[in-house]
Amino acid sequence: MAGRRSGSGSGRGSGRGFGTRLREGVWEIPLRRYLALLVAAAVVAGLVLAVRTLLQDDRSCAPGVVMPEGSDECVGVSATGYYFDRPQLREVVRAIDRENKSIEGGYVTVAMLEPFTATDPDNLGDVLHELQGAYLAQYQANHNSNGAVPAIRLVLANPGATGAHWEHTVDQLERMTKGKDRLRAVTGVGLSTANNKKAVAALTARGIAVVGTSITADDLANGLSGKNPFPGLARVAPTNSDEARALASFAKDQAVSFSADQAVLVYDEKGDPYTRTLQRSFQKLLKGSPYAPWSFNAPDDRSQEGNTANDFRQITHLVCDTGDSTDTIFFAGRHTQLRQFINALGNRGCQDRKFTLLSGDEASYLTGDKKLDRDALKRNLTVRYTALAHPDAWLKGPAPTGGSTADAKALLDLVAEARGDKVGPIGKVDLEDGQLIIAYDAMRLTYQGIREAKPPGKTAPALEDVSNEWRLMKGTQQRVNGASGWICLNNHGNPYDKAVPIVELTPEGTARFVKIAWPEGKPPAKECLPPS
Repeated sequence: MAGRRSGSGSGRGSGRGFGTRLREGVWEIPLRRYLALLVAAAVVAGLVLAVRTLLQDDRSCAPGVVMPEGSDECVGVSATGYYFDRPQLREVVRAIDRENKSIEGGYVTVAMLEPFTATDPDNLGDVLHELQGAYLAQYQANHNSNGAVPAIRLVLANPGATGAHWEHTVDQLERMTKGKDRLRAVTGVGLSTANNKKAVAALTARGIAVVGTSITADDLANGLSGKNPFPGLARVAPTNSDEARALASFAKDQAVSFSADQAVLVYDEKGDPYTRTLQRSFQKLLKGSPYAPWSFNAPDDRSQEGNTANDFRQITHLVCDTGDSTDTIFFAGRHTQLRQFINALGNRGCQDRKFTLLSGDEASYLTGDKKLDRDALKRNLTVRYTALAHPDAWLKGPAPTGGSTADAKALLDLVAEARGDKVGPIGKVDLEDGQLIIAYDAMRLTYQGIREAKPPGKTAPALEDVSNEWRLMKGTQQRVNGASGWICLNNHGNPYDKAVPIVELTPEGTARFVKIAWPEGKPPAKECLPPS
């Protein structure tokens, strides 16, 4: 019995084992394979997700430079050879990096604030030229200053192409004022835009000295409204008001006898800090004009074409409708819109009449603008503008006070050296737009102010001492003998009676130097002491 139970149990057990193995062969082996594939796929998907997450979290572009959330721009402060993926900047950035690495002993850091990720060719050219000028002044400070200290370390601060990330960059610069960086000033800034105005306000509010290169807007300056909204800001370029006064002085000195009743104004309706203050300055000159100003609507990004070409086509009809005595047009706008207006004037109906178009320093961009109709300048149209600087300004004829041939030639010699491997290479150099020259002078003012403010026995001056130094940068010993002319700052950090080159745009696309004009109607006295 026991044997039957055993036998029957053994038989039943043996039968079930065979069936089970059969069913496993039919169903479970594929199922296990399927499950294994699912697990493997899940592992791979997890790895991919993990990699993607890591890549998203690591938004670093280079040391000190990151890509903010929601942006594809690399912004921040670079102290390495990183050139923001702009090949035009590669050589000069490498030269700066080489110079920084060669510094031995005590140094201070100066940051150059510019839109290094600019995409507009004109703006990027501006950035290149200003960076070249700043580097040449850094090299001069560290090698041709009779051993003066501290040495100057130059870093690149990028707030983005439009300055949209200025807060991030300003916060980073403030942190660099502490510790081994010893940041003591910011130079550059460049365009007079709303974002740059906010950046300058934030920097100076935190006690960081700022030296503007080509900012000219009246509302990005101290003292003009009786207030100092940017304590610690110094500038090497004249304000728009001073440029307009110099332009009026020039016009009166010419055979063209300028008169308000023979002129009209064309201006940017919405405006930005540069165009609005230029418009107001021109309007003061045109009191008594028989014609109300004519406006155009530029896009928010004034480097874009927009629909303003249509506005200008219609404005040329109005120009031709003016009386025969009207021969001068003042233009308050950015360079893209100025180029569109010149092109439209080239096709005006009254080409038999001669007109002179006068504008501010933004016109300097037009020498490299391939969209400019140069033939328009052969059709009884002369375009003249106030430049920030010009390489011929101090090289033609005897120099009056306010600048010198020797100071201008010192920069030209340095530019020649930069073609070699010791100082350069720094990329293609173009002096005609004045940007390299004005940035060179801004850096010279910066390092001279830092060195004057440094107490004996200390490596670096205090932040506030640099900001307070600007009011003393005047007179025969303290002024900066710039390549663009003397820089004698008033008590608000603005250059007094700064030389303003008047330049003419030629049909060949060059900027022909015409004459130096002065905001005060004459050059400053040799003492260069601003009046009260």
